[in-house]
Amino acid sequence: MSMLTPPGMGGKYRITGAKYPRMRRNRGPRRIVLAVVASVVAVGLVGWGILQLIDVFTGGDKATAAGSRAGCDPKAAPSAKAPAPKPLPKPGQIKVNVFNATPRGGLAKDTAAELKKRGFAIGKVGNATKEFDKKVKGTGILLGSKAATDTAIPVLGTQLAGTEQRTDARKSGEVDLILGTQFKDLAKKEDADKALAVLAKPKPTPSTSSGKKNC
Repeated sequence: MSMLTPPGMGGKYRITGAKYPRMRRNRGPRRIVLAVVASVVAVGLVGWGILQLIDVFTGGDKATAAGSRAGCDPKAAPSAKAPAPKPLPKPGQIKVNVFNATPRGGLAKDTAAELKKRGFAIGKVGNATKEFDKKVKGTGILLGSKAATDTAIPVLGTQLAGTEQRTDARKSGEVDLILGTQFKDLAKKEDADKALAVLAKPKPTPSTSSGKKNC
């Protein structure tokens, strides 16, 4: 009996020789997990390959190309819609004060008379205040309240091109036309009427290039 054999034990429990028996870990579960993972990956690759073959034989590329051409069809593109007309006041609803900021005499009176013929209501007529007298270098200044920025001021601006538009703290709806040193005359009535018509009915905004496709 070997010295390694406990007392009273023999038979299959008897240890002989000079080496200890090696105890190995059971690797059965680990091998099973690896086998399952490998099987899942293999099935996925096979399925992907089958889908690719189906796409090739059924003309998937042709369908994609046809869909791209359909997206580039100008008939299918949404048409641009014209914005709703602005509720602009009529010339008779706008009271205009005409002031002369130039050294030329009678300029405000003549301009006010022409604006009256074109349907505008005329208020004060005279020389500009010290704030503007001989200090307006351009054609003129249109001065009104903030509320008149999108209403009375642009309507009056159709009668005189190149004017500067400003606002102040006034509460009334009247607009000041301050004539500058470069002022010669009002725009022709025909041109002013066309500008007023465009202002009332703006053209549709063209679509941006970001939405276009290369066809």
